[in-house]
Amino acid sequence: MRTKKPSELASPSGLLRLVCHTAMGAAMGAGFALMLVLIDPAEIATLIAHGGTEATAVFVGTLVLTFAIGATLSGAVFILTEDH
Repeated sequence: MRTKKPSELASPSGLLRLVCHTAMGAAMGAGFALMLVLIDPAEIATLIAHGGTEATAVFVGTLVLTFAIGATLSGAVFILTEDH
């Protein structure tokens, strides 16, 4: 019978790893937003330019937040299912 292991997320090293996953996701989201604006595959830059600075902030913020949340959740799954 297996004994129940304590959660790795509750330890300081687990939280640091989770914060690192969040930072990686935020950086990926910012990079993706920059790539979409520079490459402009669907004339996204034109749409953002018509919206002003608020539209740019909302566009970049949405992508950064989405990527950061996704990376945090997947990092939590990786940490919890990791075998030692």
